[in-house]
Amino acid sequence: MKSTIVKAIALLAVAGSLTACESMNRTQRNTAAGAVIGGVAGNMIGGDTGSTLGGAALGGVIGSQVKRR
Repeated sequence: MKSTIVKAIALLAVAGSLTACESMNRTQRNTAAGAVIGGVAGNMIGGDTGSTLGGAALGGVIGSQVKRR
């Protein structure tokens, strides 16, 4: 339970730090946010490095395609 709380706090801290990326365009911000969220989700689900990397990769791809025109 404690590690889940720590991971959630880390996710919020990273998500908050993404707001400082003013020079990024929307696609770049969505890609970064997707990678962070996907990495955390992959780690929470799988609990190992491979799951974290897979989640980050998948989240980055999905994030780059959000609201793309």
